[in-house]
Amino acid sequence: MPTHVKRAFKYRFHPTDAQAAELSRTFGCVRKVYNLALAARTQAWTRQERVNYNQTSAMLTVWKKTGELPYLNEVSSVPLQQALRHLQVAFTNFFGKRAKYPRFKSRKKSRKSAEYTTSAFRFRDGRLTLAKMREPLDIVWTRPLPEGVSPSTVTVSQDPAGRWFVSMLCDDPSVQPLPATDTAVGIDVGLNHLLTLSTGEKITNPRHERRDRAALAKAQRRLSKKARGDGANRAKARRKVAKIHARIADRRRDTLHKLTTRLVRENQTLVIEDLSIRNMVRNRSLARAVSDAAWADFRSLLEYKAQWYGREVIAVDRWLPSSKLCSACGTLRERMPLNVRTWACDCGTTHDRDVNAAKNLLAAGLAVTACGAGARPQRSTPGKQSATKQETPRREP
Repeated sequence: MPTHVKRAFKYRFHPTDAQAAELSRTFGCVRKVYNLALAARTQAWTRQERVNYNQTSAMLTVWKKTGELPYLNEVSSVPLQQALRHLQVAFTNFFGKRAKYPRFKSRKKSRKSAEYTTSAFRFRDGRLTLAKMREPLDIVWTRPLPEGVSPSTVTVSQDPAGRWFVSMLCDDPSVQPLPATDTAVGIDVGLNHLLTLSTGEKITNPRHERRDRAALAKAQRRLSKKARGDGANRAKARRKVAKIHARIADRRRDTLHKLTTRLVRENQTLVIEDLSIRNMVRNRSLARAVSDAAWADFRSLLEYKAQWYGREVIAVDRWLPSSKLCSACGTLRERMPLNVRTWACDCGTTHDRDVNAAKNLLAAGLAVTACGAGARPQRSTPGKQSATKQETPRREP
């Protein structure tokens, strides 16, 4: 684990009219440069040629001198260069078969953001001033930055609800491995209960989307009745829908952060199930509930926090019959319909379906750590393993 962890600190801020106008121009220029570079690289791709970052950077210099794109000179050049670097990363991932071919940015749907490096901003005494701006940003400091630390990059963004955010990437020396413990826990995710632990604890699913479903439906009906186009009334209705979505997402994210932080602090080993969320949301009956539960976000938060604090997350193969397998004697039942929440094994043990599944996940995960049977890294980052059902016992580097 590195000595210092790179950590992003995100804050909301309230720009002045001049700052909002400058940032909006910057967002538009970033999108334009990205799309121009993507078009140039796509044309070269059809000719069986490759264009790299240095070539697109030279193209940017030419674009600024043309009569059609003089407005590119009105904004800071750093976010434009960063857009080209982001495009280079997208192509690197495409050639490495880790992502699809890059897509053009849409004025209405794409995320509005601009990234500034150290040469394009000034951070002094807790005041952040961006290039091309005279006044510092009015940031709502909900928590302080680590003492004596300055950001290496600053990303400014605006969400669909119209809120402005600034994200500062810093080295955080306060993130250090926690003292090792001998505790381990199996975690079974669900819909009635968001999490069921092998200890028997059940965490209720808050169902954040359901709480605002009526208000969301009303706002969406009003949006659907507005004339399509760029009218002010449609923009206002769209922003109301976005605000409800943002409120739901904020509550969901807050809940998941609190849960994952608590689990990582209390346990050395955390065992989860390697679910295919993408396939599960194809079920129309479950898609809304599965999306609201945000199991993928839960796993992502759990894994990076475990990596920060020296914990281990093990992902057990999704085909493990954790619900049908008796955690006491190992007997496997042939069928276990979803409506069966408790069941009795022939050995005399009565099981709660979810608690039993969590215990079986824990047992499978501990088997991985004990002998490495059927273990392999789940992803490229450390601290993540997957117990697969049919592999020969081996441990890969």
